[in-house]
Amino acid sequence: MAWALTFADLVTLLLTFFVLLLVILNDAEKYIDDVINKLLDETYEEMDQSLSSETISVERVTKGVKITIRGNLFKSTSADVEPEYYPVIHQIGKIIRESEVINIFDDKNYANLLDLINKRGLQLDVEVRCEGHTDDEKLPPNADYPSNWELSASRSLNLVRLMNKYAAMPEKYFSAMGYGEFRPIIDVKSISNYVEKDKARAINRRVEIYLDAFLKQKVQSEIEINI
Repeated sequence: MAWALTFADLVTLLLTFFVLLLVILNDAEKYIDDVINKLLDETYEEMDQSLSSETISVERVTKGVKITIRGNLFKSTSADVEPEYYPVIHQIGKIIRESEVINIFDDKNYANLLDLINKRGLQLDVEVRCEGHTDDEKLPPNADYPSNWELSASRSLNLVRLMNKYAAMPEKYFSAMGYGEFRPIIDVKSISNYVEKDKARAINRRVEIYLDAFLKQKVQSEIEINI
């Protein structure tokens, strides 16, 4: 029966090893998440202090840092950005460009973090995403766009191009999306008063800019795939 005791010891050692490995992996995961969130928190605090106004709000959300712009950002039924908003877009681009989360890949202080991420078969993606939203009013027959869907997408793209120009960052960081009237903050159909309905539509007309950093599976090369 001596072999049974030896076998039991071996199983116990293996169990201890796997528990220890699991703890190490969880600690590494928590460390990576903590660093990424810290960088996003720092950028949020700077944006909140520099950008918050009557027409601009900054929030720290699950997706990262969210900047919401309302007001007359665009000309009516057009995707052209009003020139009076150029300084604001310039400021947003500048803060993003100078943020640590964007410059993490060039900062030697984060070399160990990036190496740890790489060893886990992952890569860190940093994204500046623009999401356009219109109200529910239909466009006039002579409008440049067939629907609010195309209008919101074009507005997002124009804003992304402007931010990209001011930030002088590679295009790979940017993306643009348009949701038309389909993701309102306030359900206008439930409002009967015209004045209140107009206010609700003004709230629904917005552009949301997200700065996010997240982990995803590492992009493989053709050589790696064929090994």
